[in-house]
Amino acid sequence: MPTRRAVTGRSREPRARFAEELRHLRAQRGESLRQLGERLGWDWSLFGKMESGETLGGPEVVEALDQHYGTPGLLLALWELAINDQTQFRERYRRYMELEAKATSLWHFAVSVLPGLLQTPGYAREVLAAGGLKGMELEQQVQARMGRRSLLEGDDAPPFRTILSEAVLRTPLRDAGEWREQLEYLGEMADRGNVTVQVLPFRAGFHGLTGVATMLLRLREGRTVAYTETGYRGELIEETAPVERLQLAYDAVRDLAMSPNESRKFVLRMLEEAPCDPST
Repeated sequence: MPTRRAVTGRSREPRARFAEELRHLRAQRGESLRQLGERLGWDWSLFGKMESGETLGGPEVVEALDQHYGTPGLLLALWELAINDQTQFRERYRRYMELEAKATSLWHFAVSVLPGLLQTPGYAREVLAAGGLKGMELEQQVQARMGRRSLLEGDDAPPFRTILSEAVLRTPLRDAGEWREQLEYLGEMADRGNVTVQVLPFRAGFHGLTGVATMLLRLREGRTVAYTETGYRGELIEETAPVERLQLAYDAVRDLAMSPNESRKFVLRMLEEAPCDPST
């Protein structure tokens, strides 16, 4: 069989192809990002982030773009391919990502870093860079992480609970403006009906998940799998006995945490105490 050759010359990577198509269609129209924002009723910066690959946006904005450009279903199909593309993640995480996308509910405990599902681009970039990523690989992983956030969007989004060690909220970003943006985003997400945020205060002391970031995924067939992570490695756990032990430890930690209402007030207090961006 002859080797398949590229016809369009465009990227075969789903996220990059989606961004390229957005840029191409706008260029054909001769519109600026600001004009596009004014005509569709969204902040123009969202379209800039979509065209740069920083975010994929949600299905509502993609459907509006399809209608605006006269491409019924094309952009939405490319968006669906991009949002479900597991190759964007490092190989060792792909199995977990496949399961995460199918989960009917998610329970998370954070030791020192906010969960990827609640991170802003600025937060993700600084965390990933601290782990040694740089250049194109860094940007690719930031984009991949931003794409995961769509899991919590829409009417059929699964319930997500995260328990944040107080250390997570006591460790700011170097950029004060990015840190405030992250805290604001966390507060907004905590107001969603399917998202529950709790804070585990320092006074809770040691517990069964000390030092181990944990995600528990409830799957459609009724079983639960776990993913644990330290600063240097992650492990997907599917065996019943260790998963049950982690569930018991998680329940105990939840009992020690502040209530969702108290936790929201704590996040707002951190936002009030956060320094303002000198540039504003």
